Amino acid sequence: MALKNDRFLKALMREPVDVTPVWMMRQAGRYLPEYRATRKQAGNFLKLCQTPELACEVALQPLQRYEFDAAILFSDILTIPDAMGQGLYFEEGEGPRFQKVIRIAKDVEQLPALNVTADLGYVMDTVSLIRRELNGSVPLIGFSGSPWTLACYMIEGGGSKDFRKVKEFMYNNPEVMHLLLEKLAIAITDYLNAQIRAGAQAVQIFDTWGGILTTSSYFDFSLTYMKNIISNLIKEADGRPLPAIVFTKNGGLWLEAIANSGTNAVGLDWTIEIGDARKRVGKSCSLQGNMDPFILCGSDGTIRDEVGKILESFGNGNGHVFNLGHGISPGINPDKVSVFVDAVHELSARYHS
Repeated sequence: MALKNDRFLKALMREPVDVTPVWMMRQAGRYLPEYRATRKQAGNFLKLCQTPELACEVALQPLQRYEFDAAILFSDILTIPDAMGQGLYFEEGEGPRFQKVIRIAKDVEQLPALNVTADLGYVMDTVSLIRRELNGSVPLIGFSGSPWTLACYMIEGGGSKDFRKVKEFMYNNPEVMHLLLEKLAIAITDYLNAQIRAGAQAVQIFDTWGGILTTSSYFDFSLTYMKNIISNLIKEADGRPLPAIVFTKNGGLWLEAIANSGTNAVGLDWTIEIGDARKRVGKSCSLQGNMDPFILCGSDGTIRDEVGKILESFGNGNGHVFNLGHGISPGINPDKVSVFVDAVHELSARYHS
């Protein structure tokens, strides 16, 4: 089925578009009252992720309100550790937690190899259902956390302020850390390819905690494994390229290296000027980003002004997907998202004439 709106896929491949496409990390989330109602119906967040019909419903909710140029799978980055037996659960107000954590080499050695179709079949069912319900309106993005980011949660047991446990583990047990990352990279590659076979038309790797590393550690313990994943992804589906996006939060220092990783696009947080980023990557890949999510707390005029500044900074031509520099905050007024999306489409046309 031909896509009615393929701006997003074209922009990722640096092809001409009429206006800059836009989607938003966490676009299906707690800022929407309809999402909160569906989550309440599910009983809890994990049950929502594991129920394909409800996960499809919340993935489509933002598309019913806003003119986004892509949908994204509704799931969680920690599905793989959970399927490996770590026992994922969520505490209200405290985020994800694991019943089992990694502390010694034996914990890593005993991690099972995944059969993602069997162990995470509910995710593939959700992908297939969303793709069917989209009916060719916009493309569907699949995703995973990066090996390093998943390892952080598996060793810390949840979120962390200083990541002391994972860094101690890495520095004291580098060989074991590499074994863990290798196992995760294999699982993530299989997971993303399974999403692609189920209907995802682009994929994003969320390297949320890559930015906590030193430069040498980032290359050794994060980027190397993302490059391996990208090199083994399915490269074409439905007769067109299937692009990959890498988003390393606080990764601007390593922009050139990420751009040369084999990815089709680099996601940027708000700490880097997108015009400077474009000069640095040249024609090697597209850029995605990168408005500060809390601009959406401002007035309509403030939002439009910031959208205009980012578009002007990127300048004329192709290769830009507009996004926030991180996920939208739960407390944002949904009406502000309309202002944001409409401003991107309206103000970007002049850069594509």
